Amino acid sequence: MPVVRRYTDMLVKAFSLGQPLRMLLYGMIIGCLSALAAMAFFFCLEWVQHVLFGGLCDYHISRPSGERLFPAVGGDKPVAWLFFLLPILGGLLSGFIIFRFAPEAEGVGTEAMIHTFHNKRGIIRARVPYLKALASIVTLGTGGSVGREGPISQIGAGIGSFLATRLHLGVRQRRILLLAGAAGGLGAIFRSPLGAAISAVEVLYAEDMESEALLPSIISSVTAYTIFSAVFGYDRIFTIPPVGYTRMAELPFYLVLGLI
Repeated sequence: MPVVRRYTDMLVKAFSLGQPLRMLLYGMIIGCLSALAAMAFFFCLEWVQHVLFGGLCDYHISRPSGERLFPAVGGDKPVAWLFFLLPILGGLLSGFIIFRFAPEAEGVGTEAMIHTFHNKRGIIRARVPYLKALASIVTLGTGGSVGREGPISQIGAGIGSFLATRLHLGVRQRRILLLAGAAGGLGAIFRSPLGAAISAVEVLYAEDMESEALLPSIISSVTAYTIFSAVFGYDRIFTIPPVGYTRMAELPFYLVLGLI
């Protein structure tokens, strides 16, 4: 991290960047790091599920068209009893990892990120992103009933918090970079850069958003999305059939649909 700080300081001095532009530069760096974390998380998760369910259980897992990394495997007679055993083993191993090494990574990652933002000055220990990723891969890979949104939010937030701490930024800047990291992780793994940025800054409050973090979050999310999609493809996660427009008489129905 001293190397990162040295080069960012050089860029700041070379281009005479003020504090707002400096935060955008940090957002871009966090987007790159969040993309790498999301790529590793996504690949490892898909590989674990492919090996355990496709290979061990002989079961074919249905995948959205834009998320199939490995060839479909699995027969007509899956090993049914493993469907009960794998989640139990995965839950025990994941619980051990979390409670032994990083109790703050317990539960849904989004809630932990929000709690850290409001109550812990945006500080996340450096080990949390790695352990959260490992525990989530174990849980999801063995059939646990959870999703990827929470884990990748906390992983990205941990990256942003760690970078801000290493750069000796203040509490306010650390919180902004925490949100930028969460937006980067979400934008990459769900391939939704603008939606992820808005989600990261508005999930903190019931009727408001953290507007100061919006631009760094957009920069981080778009950067992470671009890097992630350059490796795994720009295809939509879900296949959408072509929708044709043929008659003017259809417009009132689209108007009603838009209002609804």
